[in-house]
Amino acid sequence: MKTYKKDLPELTIKFKKGEHKSVKIKSSQDAADVFKNYFDADTIDYEESVVAIYLNNAGNTVGWFKVSSGGINSCLVDVRKIMVVALQIGASSLILSHNHPSGQLIPSNADKAITKKIKEAGKFLDVTLLDHIIITSENGYFSFADKGLI
Repeated sequence: MKTYKKDLPELTIKFKKGEHKSVKIKSSQDAADVFKNYFDADTIDYEESVVAIYLNNAGNTVGWFKVSSGGINSCLVDVRKIMVVALQIGASSLILSHNHPSGQLIPSNADKAITKKIKEAGKFLDVTLLDHIIITSENGYFSFADKGLI
């Protein structure tokens, strides 16, 4: 019989609780307003970033997670990272957002594809993707949910 090393690392989940004010997001405008706080004003027109906000069963925000940041017109979005965080904190739903440094609000084919992929992963894990918001510093926002793309 093989003997295995007993000293496997213990895995833990850490949830930083601090001064946290839960917010009820009722519309895409509410979501866009909240997300603008999580994009760096100095780089929003230069570097694309992706942020997720997680909500509980009551639809109140639980926390946010910076998924990634990348180049001028793209960045890697790992669906597993998004869902791992959702599962770790017991989120019922999430809203995704990314910025377009170009200022254009039209979603790319890649934006549509990753939205579909996240939605499908969420269905399997009982985590609902409520919306995907594209924001710019000057031109407002685009909501996938408002346009029937979720």
